[in-house]
Order: sequence, then C-alpha cells, then structure tokens
Amino acid sequence: MQSTLLGQPLQRTTVSGNTEIHFTRGGQGAPLVFVHGGMGDWSSWAPQWDAFTPHFRCTTYSRRYSSPNRNPLVGADHSVLAEAQDLVQLLGQWCDRPAVLVGTSYGAYTALQAALVAPQRVRALAITEPPVLPFADEVPGGQAARLQFQREVLDPATEAFRRGDPDQAVSMLTDGINGLGQGEAGTPEGRARRLRNALAMQALCLSADPYPALDRDALQALRLPILLTHGDRTQAIHQATTRALSRHLPLARVVRVADSGHGVHRDNPQAFNTLVLDFLRTV
Repeated sequence: MQSTLLGQPLQRTTVSGNTEIHFTRGGQGAPLVFVHGGMGDWSSWAPQWDAFTPHFRCTTYSRRYSSPNRNPLVGADHSVLAEAQDLVQLLGQWCDRPAVLVGTSYGAYTALQAALVAPQRVRALAITEPPVLPFADEVPGGQAARLQFQREVLDPATEAFRRGDPDQAVSMLTDGINGLGQGEAGTPEGRARRLRNALAMQALCLSADPYPALDRDALQALRLPILLTHGDRTQAIHQATTRALSRHLPLARVVRVADSGHGVHRDNPQAFNTLVLDFLRTV
C-alpha cells in the first residue's frame, strides 16, 4: 500500500535569512520531526508516515539543498553545523514543546548536533548511523575504513561534481555509502530520489570541512533518551563511526537491525518502525 505521505501538500517556510525549506505535517500528539539523509528529501520517510502519525504530530522536511528547495549553493564551508542551525530554527517555528527527532545518516548527524546546541528543544533522539567520520579513528580498524572511504568514494565523487557530472557522482556515492546488492538505495526509485537531491551531496563534497567532529564532552553530558540504530550489513565506515559514537553516548540504547544496510528505515521499515515506536513509548 502506498504511503499517504506522498499525497500530502507541501508548505514553505524560511530560515537563516532567506533559505527556503519545504515541509509537510500530519497526525496528532507530541511533536516529532523526521530528518532525512544526504541524498534524501521530505519524501524519504514515506515508509514511516502511516505508522507514526497516529501517535505523533509529525513533520518531515527537505534540508536546505534538497528538493524541492531552490537555494543556491553558496560558499565552500557547508556542514552539519549549518544544517543544525536550520533545524533549531525550524523547531522554534513548528513545536511548542520539546520534539522527538528521528534522523538517518546526515540527518541523524544534524539531529544530534541540534540536540547539543539546543537541548531544551529536544525530547528524545532516534538516530541511525550519523557519519561523524573523525570518530572512526578511535576504534580498531576505523582509521583504515575512513581513509578507504575517502579515497574510493568521497574523492572520486568530488571530482565528478567538479567536472559537472552529478550522475556519476551520485552513482559513486550511492554504491559507496549504501553498498552494492540488496537495499532500497539500489532500486530505480531510490536512485531517482538521490539524483534529484544531488546538490545536497555536492555541497558537502565541495566543502572544506563537511564532516566535523562533534563536541565529545557535550555528547558525554547529553541527558536525553537516545536510540542509536545501525544495519547488520552496513559498510565498514558506518560500523566504525557508530561504534565510536556509542562510546560518547553513555545513555544511548544501541540496536542492530536485521536485513538492513545504511538505510535501515527504508531497507527494513517494519522492524525500524516497531523498534522506534516501542522506544518512544518508554519516554
């Protein structure tokens, strides 16, 4: 059955001056905001929408360089720091009380940074494989995985963007981030969504510091309910960063989700939805 999310009308707001953000909302209850990954957009959470809206007032939005936003790419310093500033402003617009943040990949990174800078706006976090790449070096084999990921995925994709070939860049990033074989990322629908959101990854690939380390002391001090999920067949770089991050989040519940890679919420939505909803019932 097709998700009702895809039939929702989009609304528009602005943050950080004149940066436009498209979003949609539905459901009743406590506020919950979905934050999509690097090559996703507001529609990425279709497999979650009908499971979560009976319990929460849900909002899903497109981060600043994702479709259908029309923000021009400015500067060469874009990172999770700016994305988190956007999110904090959006929470101020949308939520009259602390919200649950559900994020995946770069969206999980964004949600986590937002919780660090504005913990008063966040009730709980359910995050999947935030790519805090500098943390990978802290665990055995992590530095090798990070350097390989940089050499075989990020550097070639950056060169493809620089020579004006976003199709090739998106293909490299999709295979390098999500892996070959099973998974929603490799479907025609998944690849089409990633291609229309190529600018979001171009902004990161051309940035001087796209994956900054988060404040380790602030992470240790974070006193929020946190669910940290990861796929059982995810890439080595994601395994390393998730393992390292878990050491800085002593209160987090860490769960491996079967039959999934980096895109847990779309690879195995039934297991993901049940897991997150059960977690949120406890908070």
